[in-house]
Amino acid sequence: IWNIADLHFPGAVQIVDLYHAKEHLSKLLKEITSLAEEECGILKDRMYALLEAGDIPALTSLISILPAANEKQADVISREVGYFSNNADRMNYPDFKEQGLFVGSGVIEAGCKNVIGKRLKQSGMHWSVRGANCIAALRCRIMSGEFDDGRLLAS
Repeated sequence: IWNIADLHFPGAVQIVDLYHAKEHLSKLLKEITSLAEEECGILKDRMYALLEAGDIPALTSLISILPAANEKQADVISREVGYFSNNADRMNYPDFKEQGLFVGSGVIEAGCKNVIGKRLKQSGMHWSVRGANCIAALRCRIMSGEFDDGRLLAS
């Protein structure tokens, strides 16, 4: 997806969804740890704090020292270290928040559901790709106020 974003939106700020990154950590702990539930919760909280602070080097260091019981678990640890290392620039959550950017996709997903989904997914509707794109564009302009201020005809 990052290659597609670079192609179509060069220079755009790329952010890994914080919830998605936390899912990676939760799944990692479920797959590799044999810690008691309380200890696992403490470790997860520590990892979440490092992630939210954008301290990916400290997070990957912590992940790297997790004990692996077998080769499969070692591979999981290595994969996740790679995931967080490769996406570190996209996980600078404090800076993103300071800039007023969203660090989760929930707002966008809710907007798509309310602006696009409600119009295109009504009972009995069937759309061609071209028709759906036209209605989606029109709906976005109506909801953003562009339709009412005369810019629709000018573009």
